[in-house]
Amino acid sequence: MAVQDFMPTTWVGATAKQIARGVRRGDVSATQVVADHLDHIVRADADLAAFRTVRGGEAITEAEKVDEQEDLANLPLAGVPIAVKENTPVAGLPTWNGSAACRTAVAEADHEVVRRLRGAGAVILGVTRMPELGLWALTDDETGVTRNPWDLRRTPGGSSGGAAAAVAAGLVPMAHGNDGLGSIRIPAACCGLVGLKPSRGVIPCQLGAEDWFGLTEHGVLTGTVADAAVGFSVLAGRRPDKLVPPQRLRVGVSLRSPVRGVWPDAPNRDAVAAAGRLLAAAGHDTVPADPVYPTRLGLQGIATWFAAAAADVQAAGVARAGLQRRSRRHVALGEWAQRRGYVREADRIAWRERSVNFFGDHSIDVLLTPALAGPPPEAAGWSGRSWVANMKANIRYAPYAAPWNIAGLPAIVVPVGRRPDGLPVAVQLVGPPGSELLLLGIAGQFEMQAPWQRHAPGYPRVGTGSPAAA
Repeated sequence: MAVQDFMPTTWVGATAKQIARGVRRGDVSATQVVADHLDHIVRADADLAAFRTVRGGEAITEAEKVDEQEDLANLPLAGVPIAVKENTPVAGLPTWNGSAACRTAVAEADHEVVRRLRGAGAVILGVTRMPELGLWALTDDETGVTRNPWDLRRTPGGSSGGAAAAVAAGLVPMAHGNDGLGSIRIPAACCGLVGLKPSRGVIPCQLGAEDWFGLTEHGVLTGTVADAAVGFSVLAGRRPDKLVPPQRLRVGVSLRSPVRGVWPDAPNRDAVAAAGRLLAAAGHDTVPADPVYPTRLGLQGIATWFAAAAADVQAAGVARAGLQRRSRRHVALGEWAQRRGYVREADRIAWRERSVNFFGDHSIDVLLTPALAGPPPEAAGWSGRSWVANMKANIRYAPYAAPWNIAGLPAIVVPVGRRPDGLPVAVQLVGPPGSELLLLGIAGQFEMQAPWQRHAPGYPRVGTGSPAAA
């Protein structure tokens, strides 16, 4: 059979762009694509616990409506199966927020980002699991432990842990997430994915009581840079932009950790060195440039983390006593931080100004850092462990993301290889306000020079007739 006549027997494993192109051209129906992915979820998610709820019949009905549309040409995500993080309202479903104690009533309307995804032709297959209140970089609750497809003994990270596990296993080609202190970028790094946190205000948030005092941004997790770019454009309400390889840039490189006493292990240091070589090969210059992370920044960031949990609980009318062990103390500390006046907008503005000035002070366009300090912790019942145990695990392995939420700057995580234990390893790129396309362009240069494996070994579980196998 000629190569041009090849037709896949399943679309599981295809990228979002491949699926949308196939649906627009009439090579496949949205209904068939969704059915393929629902079948794969049934086969694979029992091991992963990525989904809280799967919208089987509803998703098929919505896919049929996509197929009935007369003009698919303007739908950048035509027929693309997508998962939504469970703290973001989807009409007809309760909003779980990571545990039964925090579950709210069935949503009457979609969140704006869900509305935009549907408007672009995407079909919502279900909602993915997260830790309670999105507080932790470890995804589990009393009903299940979400596992990393690269190694089922490891966590996929958090708080968008279910989203990352779903994409890494090919359950969906793209998943929605949100990022308050690293909740897109940390799981992307754990699972070998691309994860972009946009600049403050680029994508509507409207999440929770205070949107974590302005720290939280919506985004997507994907296996390719091209999918990340189209997902960003849809959520931002923009026409998709063609990524252009950036011309010669000056990139600052830093291994310095925002947390004293926590440093990257050898695989993460090696990842930064590998990224530096890729940058040089693409024609960019790299120079040392260490941000100064004041002690006050760490204290203020932690106080805001505490207070955000307290604000969410207060707004939802949730009884603290019903929360998980690790969350109860977190909320209590948040109430204390609120009473003492430790959460101040002026502090966040000061750090933002300092961060923006950092690029000019060092004459750099972008900052390169590790994505993580160590491997993902074990997949276990962290929700039943102490607050201290959870805090130590989170801070020790994932300290690099949080400062850029406080600053409101865009940051992206990109895979750059494997650790000796076989897990993926990644780096983080941070840019000045509004530099999302620049960051995506650099990530595209990484992908072109050193393509990564889009799915974890053994996933997706498909035959030889799939685009992934082809």
